Amino acid sequence: MILFGIAGTNGSGKDSLGEFMQTRHGYLFVSVTDMLREEARNRGLPVERENLRMISAEWRRSGGLGVLVDKAVEVYQHKGGDAVYKGLIMASLRNPGEADQLHELGGKMIWLDADPKVRYERITRGGRGRDAEDSKTFEEFMAEQEAEMKHSGDAATLSIADVRDRCDIFIDNSGETIAEFETLISGELGL
Repeated sequence: MILFGIAGTNGSGKDSLGEFMQTRHGYLFVSVTDMLREEARNRGLPVERENLRMISAEWRRSGGLGVLVDKAVEVYQHKGGDAVYKGLIMASLRNPGEADQLHELGGKMIWLDADPKVRYERITRGGRGRDAEDSKTFEEFMAEQEAEMKHSGDAATLSIADVRDRCDIFIDNSGETIAEFETLISGELGL
């Protein structure tokens, strides 16, 4: 199985990369964040970043630090795996145990980033279907990022700076158009 994990800052284009790999290159894209959103809805919780962080930490404590990677691989296998898809690409990995699990399975980690103002504009301009998550000030946006960068001693919580340190491919997605992004991705991933 060809396997990629995507990590990066909020609004950097993680889902766009996954969708591009699915529609243009035959990969199955699994959003682990969508899994967490679905679980929040099932629990009757507002789909807010704080609740998603709480659920992901619970899952890591009960299923191991790489549980979200394992869940994405299960989805891939359930949907036909290698017989149907070129490979699996998943986003958004936010705990170093997920990067470690992906590497154990032979995958590569991709880190996406962009200028904070560009990322903030992307998430607040709408159209992503995440109004509750995306309605915030720039200061709130940056505070959320800071809260997710390093865990506070609990290995099951988010620590995207540690994930970044485990990435194999680094991409700056500060461009203005999807076409620029797709060209950049194709070059970086040799597609």
